[in-house]
Amino acid sequence: MKKLFAILAVMGVLTLGSVQPIMAQDEAPAQTEQAVVEEGGGLHKELKTKFIEGDAGFMSLPAIALVLGLAFCIERIIYLSLAEVNTKKLMSNIESALEKGDVEAAKTVCRNTRGPVASICYQGLMRIDEGVDVVERSVVSYGGVQAGYLEKGCSWITLFIAMAPSLGFIGTVVGMVMAFDKIQQAGDISPTVVAGGMKVALITTIFGLIVALVLQVFYNYILSKIEAITSEMEDSSITLLDIIMKYNLKYKK
Repeated sequence: MKKLFAILAVMGVLTLGSVQPIMAQDEAPAQTEQAVVEEGGGLHKELKTKFIEGDAGFMSLPAIALVLGLAFCIERIIYLSLAEVNTKKLMSNIESALEKGDVEAAKTVCRNTRGPVASICYQGLMRIDEGVDVVERSVVSYGGVQAGYLEKGCSWITLFIAMAPSLGFIGTVVGMVMAFDKIQQAGDISPTVVAGGMKVALITTIFGLIVALVLQVFYNYILSKIEAITSEMEDSSITLLDIIMKYNLKYKK
């Protein structure tokens, strides 16, 4: 949780930063006033303006979903990046130790290597004296535990992906209600009367969909990393069992 709060704090600081647009030097006289407004404002001011126009009360809901969703995404990306290791080198070091009959050295290699691949190999080596069948069951069971660690927090990301459009649609419905209220009060259906409510409806909908799309991209990237690490875990488990069988055959003679 401390890591998650730290990520949220950093994201809040970054959000407060301004990004000044690069303005063209030569513009038509009719666009001079607009250029001055954009020069003095910047991207963050434009976003703030749209945020207020979409009704800050309703726009804040998708914004919170975006911040929390990105926090979980960044935490997962950091965790999965740290979980990746050079699997071929790890298995080579384990095999070199077992060829010499030094099981403790193989365990030390696993202890000194981070990531789920090294963890499941260590669990298998802990039961190497009980036979290959016990080692296999241990590796499979602990592999499931490690897979659960890899997917931890992903359910929250999917929740925010599903919630963001719905939160945007809340603003859409409210905007439409506002538009019909103004029609009822004015007794007229002119564009000027309904423009405000319709604008709130469209802006909140767009913002909610953008939040969902951004989080979906990060989520798919996270899933690809989980699949890659899980595949390495399975390959390493098979390799470890093959090495243990060679070790048993060699030293039973």
